[in-house]
Amino acid sequence: MRPCHFPPPLQPGDLLCVISPSGALRERSNLDRGLEIWRSQGYRVELIDGYADRWGYLAGTDEGRRKQLETALQNPECKGILCLRGGWGGSRLLESWIGSNGQVAAPHGIAPENLNKWLVGFSDITSLLWAFSHFGVAGLHAPLLTTIGDEPDWSLQRLFDCVQGQPLAPLTGAGWGGGKATGLLLPANLTVATHLLGTPMQPDLAGVILAIEDVGEAPYRLDRMLTHWRMTGALKNLAGIAIGRFSNCTAPAGYPTLTIEEVLRDRLGDLGIPIVANLPFGHDGENATLPVGVAVELDATAGTLRFVAASESLVQHSP
Repeated sequence: MRPCHFPPPLQPGDLLCVISPSGALRERSNLDRGLEIWRSQGYRVELIDGYADRWGYLAGTDEGRRKQLETALQNPECKGILCLRGGWGGSRLLESWIGSNGQVAAPHGIAPENLNKWLVGFSDITSLLWAFSHFGVAGLHAPLLTTIGDEPDWSLQRLFDCVQGQPLAPLTGAGWGGGKATGLLLPANLTVATHLLGTPMQPDLAGVILAIEDVGEAPYRLDRMLTHWRMTGALKNLAGIAIGRFSNCTAPAGYPTLTIEEVLRDRLGDLGIPIVANLPFGHDGENATLPVGVAVELDATAGTLRFVAASESLVQHSP
């Protein structure tokens, strides 16, 4: 994975564009709460035409959702892109980013410098965050516009500090052993990331600190996904693993099962690398902002995820 830079820090009055690259909007109240929160920071927030479209479970057709993304990217006034919700559909937009040679390239009409904008979201937005990382842009695995209203004050402040160029505080969880490692942080929803393995959108995982979370997946499904990671060799060269929240991941009533922790320890515990669990990010709870492609230290003895040279790296960005 290549190191990623932060876009220029946001300033009051900057324009942020809202897009729906994935699932369809289900109700309006959470969207309105999110708009109010971002606007309270002094930003102009604009909903891109088509954000409320619907095509089955998707927020409109691929063409329509792709147009939303490209409209935001092509607008020179737009300094950041706020993703409305997750669900499914982001990966479908990225087929046009893969050239005939199998390499990732900006879509036709989008200059690489147009990608130097803040991208904010998580869950299905994993696919877009990983795509931006190919261009060296540190997107933010962070609350969606429709989930930000449920964040505690500390999490909101963390997000706003990040986009304004301020350093990020360490996060504390539970160390599972393996010592200490430094590497580039790669946050992801496990299900979405599993389906990016082996595609051009998969970053080089060597030396990476992988941060994973998920929602609504039974333990046997998580077992199946992690076994796939093992069999592809994707876990072999990781520097460490940071584990967030696996919410609502229960087996059907009466179904023989392992616990989530048993599955994670069984599938990951023999890798011989630092693992820190119970970190405060993911669905259905506090969702701490995690930048993509920045240097972190994972300490499985102290149970911490610390951003390396945060005060310097956060204020550095490409022109």
